[in-house]
Amino acid sequence: MVSPWRSPSPRSNSTSGTGPGLSPFPLDLLVVGHTNLDVLLTLPHLPEPDTTVPVLGREVRLGGTAANIARWSRKLGVRSALASFVGPDFPVRYRRLLRQEGVDLAGFRSLPGRRTPTCWILEDGHGGQTTVIDQGAMGRLDSRNLPRGVLRRSAWVHLTTGDPGYQLAVAEVARSGGRPVAFDPAQEIRYRWKPSDLRRMLPLTEILFGNEGEIQRLSEIGGFGDPRELLSVVPLVVMTRGPRGVSAFSRAGNVDLPALPVGSLGHVTGAGDAFRGGFYAGWFRGWPLQACLKGGLSAAAATLRAGRDRGDPLPALPFRGNPFSRAPKEGRRALTTNGKYIHG
Repeated sequence: MVSPWRSPSPRSNSTSGTGPGLSPFPLDLLVVGHTNLDVLLTLPHLPEPDTTVPVLGREVRLGGTAANIARWSRKLGVRSALASFVGPDFPVRYRRLLRQEGVDLAGFRSLPGRRTPTCWILEDGHGGQTTVIDQGAMGRLDSRNLPRGVLRRSAWVHLTTGDPGYQLAVAEVARSGGRPVAFDPAQEIRYRWKPSDLRRMLPLTEILFGNEGEIQRLSEIGGFGDPRELLSVVPLVVMTRGPRGVSAFSRAGNVDLPALPVGSLGHVTGAGDAFRGGFYAGWFRGWPLQACLKGGLSAAAATLRAGRDRGDPLPALPFRGNPFSRAPKEGRRALTTNGKYIHG
């Protein structure tokens, strides 16, 4: 496999913040997908069909898979950019928050006449969750309207929820420019991705992310019997398992790690996105795969411990046991040898 890294290019005046570089590009990570308004509703239990349940708590928060991943990775030292479509109704305070956190917004666009994507997230306070989404500006997208400028400045591209045709176009442009691609369709694998789309996307993918249900559904759609069979197409599969931790399948071997203790499980929204941010914080530091997974679990645990009362700012990781308290070192260069990921 050809190394995804190219020789260093000149640094540009990025809005992604300052700090030591983790790759030879102005930006380490471009995250493409949803930025949402999340309406979090806490219920005594999730409703059955044709029933009504009272709302015990309500909160509106900045969310979306791409926004969460970009924010967490930036918080943990990765120079991150966010490419999303929102409507003119996107709150100014949230755009200001993203800038203050150091996320590069060169690929963040407002579409006239479209609504900002909004999720209504129903949680039972015990880890159960149901989501309803208005796709708004992230519905059907024009694949000619790609974030080419910020893509050229980014070392790595993470594709999460979004129009499959658009995400495929981004992936093809990224790979043609030598940029590796991570594929992370999340819950949209259940209703937006067709077998023909997957047949195009998986060969372009360096890392596949998903939880157990999502990886199982992807395997069914793609005709794979087991996550390990995906390794015939994708070099690395990272599968989160909720309270049971995480499993990673690679051509160099598998790694299983338990979840970190968080106390009672209540508000779970955003924990998976935090995991990805923590994973990338280790990945771009050149850590072994197991350490990257531990970094992801640390960030996810911080989100779970904070609960729903944390508001829009991301929770802090405790200094004791914080794997990111060490300063970043020079980033990862050649990631593979003969298609096998280097663990050390």
